[in-house]
Amino acid sequence: MSSVSAVSRPALRHVLTHLVTPLLMCLGMGIAYLSAFHAPAPHQLPVAVVGQGPQAQVLAQTLKDKAGDGLDVTTAADSDAARQRLLDRDLVAAYVPDADAPTLLVATANSETSASAAEKVFTQVAAHQGKPLAVQELTPLPAGDPTGQGLFFLLVALSIGSYGSVAVLGAAGAALAMRVRALLGLGVALVVSLLGTALAGPVFHLVDHGLLGVWAMSWLYSAGIVAIGTALHAFLGRWTTLTMMALFVMLNFTSSGGIFQPELQNGFYRALHSFWNGAGFLEGVRDHVYFGGRAGLGGHVATLFGWLAAGAVLLLAAARTERKRALAPALAPAPAPAPAVVPGAEQAAEQPADRSVEQLAAEAAEEEMEEAVGV
Repeated sequence: MSSVSAVSRPALRHVLTHLVTPLLMCLGMGIAYLSAFHAPAPHQLPVAVVGQGPQAQVLAQTLKDKAGDGLDVTTAADSDAARQRLLDRDLVAAYVPDADAPTLLVATANSETSASAAEKVFTQVAAHQGKPLAVQELTPLPAGDPTGQGLFFLLVALSIGSYGSVAVLGAAGAALAMRVRALLGLGVALVVSLLGTALAGPVFHLVDHGLLGVWAMSWLYSAGIVAIGTALHAFLGRWTTLTMMALFVMLNFTSSGGIFQPELQNGFYRALHSFWNGAGFLEGVRDHVYFGGRAGLGGHVATLFGWLAAGAVLLLAAARTERKRALAPALAPAPAPAPAVVPGAEQAAEQPADRSVEQLAAEAAEEEMEEAVGV
C-alpha cells in the first residue's frame, strides 16, 4: 500500500502542477474580457454638428452639457468638411440638423459599435424635432463583412497560428540554434499570414481589395508574436504558453478595437490601444482597406515594426543566455574521481541513464506542446 502511495503522490503532484495553467487562464480570461467589455459607455466619443450659425453652436453646446464626459462635440463648417473628418477617422459621426430631413453621417468601417452609439444619441435629437433620422454611410462594407468586425476574427486567427507555433519552436526546436529557430519563426509567420490573407480575401470575401497590404501587415504582426514567444521560451519554459496568452489574447484582443473602440472602454484598455500590436494591426488594416491609408496608417505600421524589433532584441538576449548555459558545465569544477568499477560495467550503467534523461526531456517537450495545443 505504501509503495502505491509513493508512486501516486508524484503523479498527483505532476497533474496538479499542470492544472495551474488552465485555472490561471480561466481567471485571466474572465478578468480581461469582463473588465474590457462589460457596461460599455462613451468616453469623449468624437461627434460633430454640421453648421456655422448660432443654431448649430447652441445644439453642440447643449449636447456637450447633457453628455458630460460621454461626448466630445464640435462643429463642422459644412457637410464636405464633416465627410473629410469622418474619412480621416477624426469623427465617429456628424449630424446635419436639416429642418426637413435631419441626417447623420457615419463611417461604419471605423467602428460599427461606435457608430451605433452615436446613432442612438442623434435619433433622440431628431425626435425632438419631430423628424426621423436618416443615416448616410460613407464607407460601404463588403457583402462578406457587413458589420466590419470580420477583420477582428482575422486578427484572432493570425494570433492563434502565431502563438500556437511558439511551443513547437521552443520545445521541439530546443536543440536548434536560436538563429535557426528565428528563421523558422519567420517562415511560420509567412505561412500564417498567407493563410489568413487567403481566408480574408478569396475564401470568405471579408476584404475585396488591398490584399497585398493586408498580407504584409499580417506577416509583420505574426512575425512579432513568434519572435517574442520563441525568445521568451528560453527564459520561461513551459510557462511561455500562459505568458503568450496573457500578452496576445487577454490584453491583445480586448484592446484591439475589434469589438469596441477605445472611446467605449475604460482608461486601461484605451491606453493599451495606443501601442499594443493587435490594435496596430487591426487599425492599420482598417486604414488601408477602408480609408485609403489616409488615417494614420504609417503610425500603425510603425507599431508593428516596434513589436518585431522588440522580438529581435529578445531573441538576441535569449541566444546569449543559451550560450552561457551551454558553457556552464564546461566551466564547472571537475567532479571527484569515481570509484573503480569492473571494465565495461560503467558504460552499461551510463547508457540507460542517458536514455532516461533524453526520454524525460522528450516527454517534457511533448507535454508542453500538448498543453499549448489544448490551450
